Amino acid sequence: MIIPGALLGIYAQVKLWSAYNKYLNVGLASNLSGAEAAREILDSAGLQNVPVEEIGGHLTDHYDPTKRALFLSAETYEGRSISSVGVGAHEAGHALQHKAAYAPLHLRMKLVPVTQFASVAWIGIVMFGFFLGPILAKKFLLVGIGVFAITALFQLITLPVEFDASRRAKEQLLRIGLVRPEESAGVSHVLHAAALTYVAALVTSLLTLLRLILIARDERD
Repeated sequence: MIIPGALLGIYAQVKLWSAYNKYLNVGLASNLSGAEAAREILDSAGLQNVPVEEIGGHLTDHYDPTKRALFLSAETYEGRSISSVGVGAHEAGHALQHKAAYAPLHLRMKLVPVTQFASVAWIGIVMFGFFLGPILAKKFLLVGIGVFAITALFQLITLPVEFDASRRAKEQLLRIGLVRPEESAGVSHVLHAAALTYVAALVTSLLTLLRLILIARDERD
């Protein structure tokens, strides 16, 4: 049951790397960098107070809603390619969601602390139960399933957040004229490949949850 999720995860990562690297050396007519494209989108939406900062790492790009700031990896921040602009615009899309009070984004923000705990705690809860004997092990397994379900819920909520951010990014890139219509296909290719990684994460979580439920059912039998 775990194998399909693992294979999908590997496939999603390969697709992302393939699409990202394919357009990493393909420039835009505007010659904008990822940081400049993000800045243009933010300013056009009246978000001049949202900074765009550079961070280390590879594909570590993200929007921090608590700091209300964009953090872009060096390749995105400085790069003048379809990949860099697409990723930078996507992160700016999250800032647009925040401004618009997009409900799934706010729900995900509220779930972040408990999800960080749940993603680690469920394993400890299940393992601890096994040391307490078969009767308590079943009870702890059920608690572990409930805790892990929070992680699956977080992955489910993440999907519309990421897809909507990409939609907003592509709309703004075309509306402002940062990319030409013939260049938008490349941006879409990169963003669709990135979205597939979130789909894979959700599938993996759901399969793991199903596996735990089946184990609990077998234990009751």
